[in-house]
Amino acid sequence: MKIIIVGGGKIVHFLTKSFLSKGYEVTIIHEDHEYCKKLSRKHPKTTVVHGKPTNPVILEDAGASYSDAIIAVTLQDPENLIVCQIAEKMYQIPKTFALVNDPKNIEIFNKLGVTKVISTASIVSSMIEQKVLLEDMINLTPIEEGKLALVEVVAQSEHPMINQTLENLQLPENSLVGCIIRDGKAIIPRGKDEILTGDRLVVLCLPEVQSQVMKTLLGRVE
Repeated sequence: MKIIIVGGGKIVHFLTKSFLSKGYEVTIIHEDHEYCKKLSRKHPKTTVVHGKPTNPVILEDAGASYSDAIIAVTLQDPENLIVCQIAEKMYQIPKTFALVNDPKNIEIFNKLGVTKVISTASIVSSMIEQKVLLEDMINLTPIEEGKLALVEVVAQSEHPMINQTLENLQLPENSLVGCIIRDGKAIIPRGKDEILTGDRLVVLCLPEVQSQVMKTLLGRVE
C-alpha cells in the first residue's frame, strides 16, 4: 500500500513509523525545505517531497496517481480539505483522510466527500469530559468522532447491577452490553446472564444516553 502524508510535527513522525512497520510505502509532502531535509534524515526509508501540497504538480511528483490513500494533517483546515479534494477528483485516490482543527468544519468536510474526518479536539474533549465524570469508568473510546461511545466499567459490590440479569437491568434504548470479561475470559452475554462482582462490562451506547446507562449500572453519575 502506498500512502501520502501531508504535514509535519509529531503526528507525521508517528504515522510514518507506524506505516513503515507494517510494510507500507510512505511519501511525505511539506512546504519547508529545511524541514524536508530533517524528515529525510529521520525517515530514510520514506520519500520526502518539497512543495505546496495544494499544487497538483507536487501531488503528482509524490505519486498521487498510483497511491492508495492520502492523509492531510496540516494545521490549516482549508489546506487539508483542498488536498483531499484534489487527490480524489484529479488522481482518484480512493481513501482521503483529513485532520480538522476546528470541529465546526467537520460537517463541511463530510459533505465535500472526505473519506474520514478526524477532529482531535472533539475526540479529546469528549474523552476528558466523560472520564472525569465516573471513577468506575476505566476506558472510553469515542467512535465516529463521538457519535458512538464504547465504555468499559468494572462491577463493584455496591453497584445496583450486581447479581442482576441483563434483561432485568432495563438499560435505555440505544445501549447494550456487548461483552462481559470475567476471570480473563470474554463472554458474549444473553438476557439471562448475571453480572457478578469484578466483572468488566463493555458497553456500547449513544452519547446522549451514556449518563443514564451509567446511572443504571453504577447507581450514580458523579
